[in-house]
Amino acid sequence: MRRRFAGLLRLLYSCFALGIATGAVAQPAEDTYPVRFTATVVPTEREARVEIRVGPGDQELPAVKRIVFRFDPERHEDPEGDGQIVREGNEVYWEPPARGGSFRYRFSIDSLRGESGYDARCAETFAIFRGGDLFPPARVRARKGARSRSTLRLKVPEGWSVAVPYRRAEDGTHVVAHAHRRFDRPTGWMAVGRLGILRERVSGTSVAIAAPAGQGVRRQDLLAMLRWTLPELRDVLGDPMPRLLVVGAGDPMWRGGLSAPRSTFVHASRPLISRDGTSPLLHEVFHAATGARSGENGDWIVEGLAELYSLELMVRSRTISKRRFERALARLEERGAGAKLSGADSSGDSTARAVGVLRGFDARIRKESGDAHSLDDVVAELARRRSAVTPALLREAALERTGVDLAAPLAALGF
Repeated sequence: MRRRFAGLLRLLYSCFALGIATGAVAQPAEDTYPVRFTATVVPTEREARVEIRVGPGDQELPAVKRIVFRFDPERHEDPEGDGQIVREGNEVYWEPPARGGSFRYRFSIDSLRGESGYDARCAETFAIFRGGDLFPPARVRARKGARSRSTLRLKVPEGWSVAVPYRRAEDGTHVVAHAHRRFDRPTGWMAVGRLGILRERVSGTSVAIAAPAGQGVRRQDLLAMLRWTLPELRDVLGDPMPRLLVVGAGDPMWRGGLSAPRSTFVHASRPLISRDGTSPLLHEVFHAATGARSGENGDWIVEGLAELYSLELMVRSRTISKRRFERALARLEERGAGAKLSGADSSGDSTARAVGVLRGFDARIRKESGDAHSLDDVVAELARRRSAVTPALLREAALERTGVDLAAPLAALGF
């Protein structure tokens, strides 16, 4: 009996010691609750019928006490569901039952940008829209420390394909995960319909290029440009984007480029390299990769960085020569001469001037750090923070990552 007891003690001690040696100390599981986002696309009505279902969570206790949705009155209609629902202006308050429940509404897909171009469109054979519009911004009051475990399902007519910037699970849903959020809401560009889709893995990023059939989108050309330049973007940011979706289409979609998280839209008429030498595609991809958004007096920084790095990625990858790179910079300097940098939205002239200003910051950082650091380090820090970009944040990021204080040059610009 004593021998058995002693053996048991030795076994317990060995397991305990092994746990300490390997660091195999049990950690409490993360407190999560399921959220299922479902949208049924109805082309005949040019709308999607949306359901957001919330479950009770791992602890079998009420996980979500309240969600406040910010509705667009022109696109979100007829909110209903389980529990308590109150609408006050453009905000809809939903208090789900303790055991969870669903919230439902209708979403009008078509959205005009300007007088004639659409930045979201539902046609007979396809629909293109942003997930951040389909599922509106929300403030969530949940159990302390809990975070969502979100999935997305798009229900479409038979024969249609789906392209979204999320990983597809075995059950046909898509896994929605954003490391910087506790409530994972589907965002980014989405395309459904009779699509042509190219998929390839480039420098650690799962790339998909999707466009409706017959829209004149040059998918292979877009993919070739990304194969050359994404490795350079990865070098700047340090880590690859998990996924990148590029959606293209022709008229009557808006004739430009628009970015969203992990995704971008580019009109079929936009060239890979424009007449001024910059790249509309890479400008938007830079936005999508960094997630940078502008704060007060910060739009010139965000737009200037995207324009500058559309050139930098091409010259570093040898897509363009150094001579053409310098010519493009000279044209931008000429265009931006005398332009103001302050304001809520950066104009084309302001963005052109910002490119030269940011190049000057890069030269200053390189000189003061003995070429140990550059503007790349500042961009990586801004991408890591994902905060609203302002001149003050630019200075802070530069000081933290490079040790160089941009206070004097920013003050000379009036900031």
